[in-house]
Amino acid sequence: MNDVLAITKALADESRLRIIMMLRRSELCVCQIIEILGLANSTVSRHLSILHDARLLENRKDGRWVYYRLADPKTADLRVGQAIGYVVAHLKDEPQITEDREKLNEILTMSPDELCRIQTTA
Repeated sequence: MNDVLAITKALADESRLRIIMMLRRSELCVCQIIEILGLANSTVSRHLSILHDARLLENRKDGRWVYYRLADPKTADLRVGQAIGYVVAHLKDEPQITEDREKLNEILTMSPDELCRIQTTA
C-alpha cells in the first residue's frame, strides 16, 4: 500500500508531471530542470525528492552536478513502469508539455556550467 501511496502522491502535482515528461527524452541535471520549470532550486529539489522516493526517478552524481532520469522499466517495480507509461500516454500532447519540450531543446544547447552561471547572476 505504501508504494502505491508514494506513486500517487508523486503524480498529484503538475510540476512533477512536467519533470517526468521532460525526463523521457534524456537525463537532465537539476539546473536544467529549474530552468524549464522556472521555480526555485529548493522547490525543484523537493519535487525531485518526492519523485525519487516513489522510485519513479533515478539519479547519479557527476562532479558537482546531479543528473536525474526516469526509472529503468527493466529493473523498476511494475507499478512504476505503469505509472510512467500512463503519464506519458495522457500528457504527450498537452500544450504545457509541448512548450517544455521546446524550452528543453534550447537548454540542451548550453552546458550545465553556463546555465548555472546564468541562474546565479539572474
